[in-house]
Amino acid sequence: MGYKPRFANSFMAVMAGYLANFGIPRSGEVLRAATLSSYEKVPFEKAFGTIISERIADIVVMLAIMGFTLILQTEHLLTYFKANQINPLITIAILFLLLLAGVGGIWLIKRSNLPFLVKIRKMAQGLVEGMRSIFRMKQKWAFLFHTLFIWLMYILMFYVISFSVPEMAPPGAGMMLAAFVVGSLAISATNGGIGVYPVAIGAILVLFGISKQSGEAFGWLTWGTQTLLVLVLGALSFILLPVFNRKNN
Repeated sequence: MGYKPRFANSFMAVMAGYLANFGIPRSGEVLRAATLSSYEKVPFEKAFGTIISERIADIVVMLAIMGFTLILQTEHLLTYFKANQINPLITIAILFLLLLAGVGGIWLIKRSNLPFLVKIRKMAQGLVEGMRSIFRMKQKWAFLFHTLFIWLMYILMFYVISFSVPEMAPPGAGMMLAAFVVGSLAISATNGGIGVYPVAIGAILVLFGISKQSGEAFGWLTWGTQTLLVLVLGALSFILLPVFNRKNN
């Protein structure tokens, strides 16, 4: 868009945003855009638009990882269904009904004039437009490459930390991806996964023959290292942002 924010401000805006998410989920995106607007004179709506594009790309990658994980874990899922006397056909039928309900909901949103549904329609149109903008940007391939690279590094972080728990070594790809998906959902649905992340990781790893204690220990190690990094760098960013920009303005 022609703006060239300084690296230090961009980095500190991201870290401060991560820290803000521990208080109010997803508030970090707003704070990040506001920070760039204040210190780099990037219009808020434009800064926030680029962040929306990032999040849309993240959602697409996350859904792809979830789909791939489900394919890898078909055998585990069938075993789990059998052990808990769950009929897979009933599950498929429920998913099909949910899909029909979703299609019906989309049809209703497209044609309804109710103010609430009109707002939802406009929001959905904005998200679609944001997704399309990714393929119109000048550096789209660099953007897509770095998006995939970030997610790959996140998965490899899981893999490396798993070696710190003896019961989990050597970790299988399917087990790591399943834990990764559950952990990502726990973080997205809560304030940075506080209290939920280790429990969710421990619960999914039990399906792979890992004891609850070892699974939760892995969850605490993964969550704890991430959280400590965000707390330290986020707090420093809040402190240094005004100092850095006072010296450079």
